[in-house]
Amino acid sequence: MHKPVSDDVTSLHDLSAVDLIAGYRARQFSPSEVMDEVLAQVAAWEPHIKALYLLDADAARAAAKASTERWANDEPAGVLDGVPATVKDNLATKGQPMPLGAASVTRTPLAADAPPVARLREVGAIIFAKTTMPDYGMLSSGLSSFHPLTRNPWDLRMNPGGSSAGAGAAAAAGYGPLHVGTDIGGSIRLPASWCGLVGLKPSFGRVPIDPPYVGRVAGPMTRIVDDAALMMSVLSKPDRRDGTSLPPSDLHWKVAEKPARKLRIGVMLDLGGVGQPLEQPVRATTLAAAKAFEDAGAVISEVKGFLTREMLDGLDNFWRARLWDDLARLAPEVRAKTLPYILQWAERGAALSGVDVVRGFNVTIALRAAAAKLFCDYDYIISPTSPGVKFPAEFASPINDPQAPFEHITYTVPWNMSENPAISVNAGYDGDGFPIGLQIVGRRFDDVGVLGMAKTFEGLRGEQRPWPKAPASQPSAH
Repeated sequence: MHKPVSDDVTSLHDLSAVDLIAGYRARQFSPSEVMDEVLAQVAAWEPHIKALYLLDADAARAAAKASTERWANDEPAGVLDGVPATVKDNLATKGQPMPLGAASVTRTPLAADAPPVARLREVGAIIFAKTTMPDYGMLSSGLSSFHPLTRNPWDLRMNPGGSSAGAGAAAAAGYGPLHVGTDIGGSIRLPASWCGLVGLKPSFGRVPIDPPYVGRVAGPMTRIVDDAALMMSVLSKPDRRDGTSLPPSDLHWKVAEKPARKLRIGVMLDLGGVGQPLEQPVRATTLAAAKAFEDAGAVISEVKGFLTREMLDGLDNFWRARLWDDLARLAPEVRAKTLPYILQWAERGAALSGVDVVRGFNVTIALRAAAAKLFCDYDYIISPTSPGVKFPAEFASPINDPQAPFEHITYTVPWNMSENPAISVNAGYDGDGFPIGLQIVGRRFDDVGVLGMAKTFEGLRGEQRPWPKAPASQPSAH
């Protein structure tokens, strides 16, 4: 059985899901031993990063014990039996409230698991906690009116990003291998970039979700591509509750490296002045990734972004009006509990005309058309995931301005609206050792190909730096 490890041997909580399953099968260690190490890691990190909501250690240990018994009898429940996992606050879990990161939301226990949660439970994954998010998922930040401030394990002064903030922080801190986030404009990929992770935004409809919404997807946040692919083999199973989901498919999710030779890859750096300026470390890291693909035989060309100022402002109007519709239904004293940044942003939705909002929605169609045209000439697009390297933990967004809230999602949001699969994978670090992500985008429905490209890049990139260690001292007051 597994024994305590030294610093140069991988701890159980750091093992991939693929390695955990192999270890269970070979009886090298048990789900109970793994869960105990994950909970110890949570105890060490959680006072510092505040990534979790509804942690239930007793239920986790009980589930791990049941899984241990199933493995002892060679009767695992499924491909993830005994693997620790977390799911984001906004994915319903039966019998538990779903506050959506907002103090203004009534905390009523829900009647059923959301599709991604149900799929994980069916194959034996141990969902031991939910992860934090900002109010209504409308920030790329760990700031919330309901949850404590979530911080980045790579640097506690910095933000993990969002809206899958807790998922990103938990994965980087070693809270087990599997974490589910959601993404409507970059909410999986941005925290994946800022936390050094793999974060896949699948093709729209690939992973059933409830409730569905324009551009909204659920997807894996992991440390390696193989774990993201393994999760997709489970999350992509059908669920009739999502009327926007794709038909059941027999995709082969055990991905291999995709040969780069003769692939046509566009490098998107120039966005025509839209959004936050591209910082030099991000530019250099992206160009180094392009060079690695070129050296592997790909045909590399620079391409210009197709998101315009008018498009970004249109999406802003559309989302403001949508959230204001929800907030306007609340009693004033309840609405006032919303994070002030979010409330100030959404209130401007009340002044928009119907034509303004429709024009904003129509941006989704224009982005889909532009993306389809681009992919007539390219097999894949690579770009920065975020234009900036990092930003303070206390900020609601990288530039912290509610009247310009989406300047940092200019590389990510087009692919939500166009429905293309897009993945962020760690590509390097800045001078302080803070992670920088590379985004790889494929044609609609080419989720397996995007994963294969990310796996190829893992090989081209080489080993990542060691993951952060939990601080030895108690967190200081902030």
